[in-house]
Amino acid sequence: MKTAKIIGENLKEARKYKGLTQKEVGQALYMTQQQYSRFENGVFELNYDQILFLCKLYDITPNELFNIE
Repeated sequence: MKTAKIIGENLKEARKYKGLTQKEVGQALYMTQQQYSRFENGVFELNYDQILFLCKLYDITPNELFNIE
């Protein structure tokens, strides 16, 4: 689960940089704030569509999300 934690931290940082709340992002993904927070906490893993959606929302690349240089 180490990768999920790293991705979660990157999601949290990108969300805060964009000035969005977990509730706002959750609504955009058609889920509750609690469900979305599980991604940021590394409890749940994202699917491909969610990865692409969040990268577009946060204006980051998948490489940035996954910490790939």
